[in-house]
Amino acid sequence: MYAYLSGTITDILPNSVVIDVGGVGYDVLTPNPYEYTKDDKTTIHVYQHVREDAILLYGFKDKDAKALFIKLLGVKGIGPKSAVAILASGNTNDVVHAIEVGNAKFLTKFPGIGPKASQQIILDLKGKLAMDERAISSESITEVEAALKSLGYRAREIKKAIKDLDGSKPTDTLIKEALGKMLKK
Repeated sequence: MYAYLSGTITDILPNSVVIDVGGVGYDVLTPNPYEYTKDDKTTIHVYQHVREDAILLYGFKDKDAKALFIKLLGVKGIGPKSAVAILASGNTNDVVHAIEVGNAKFLTKFPGIGPKASQQIILDLKGKLAMDERAISSESITEVEAALKSLGYRAREIKKAIKDLDGSKPTDTLIKEALGKMLKK
């Protein structure tokens, strides 16, 4: 079983990315392949799914997303495609919150998730997804760093801009705050 792959993104496809690890290209299915940047060195946390006709790798930016994916696979009627569709929303915190408060309507907006499946997810996972607040805030800050990097800012500038951000706020708000700090300088 693979835990993660560290290497260089060589190709970005509609449903996956290709990561070169020591001269071997791994095709990794991801919820949002466009959050990766071609030619960047990165680590992808992977889950190996074995079927009768295929061996597939599913990859995630962080351990929390991978853990949520695995928990979703444990729900009756939820397969890898449905679990990836849920995680494609980009924010694991929103999904966990919806499950914890029993918001079935939020879950039905994902492809392949109907009212019965959303109720089953809530029934099976409610109370079992408590995530560490520090992990949530560090995930938000990591997303802000990645967004600023993709906009062409240098690491030194990014470090100054994110220094005092409150990681409990939504990621889009944090990006706006960081950009506001950078534009003032």
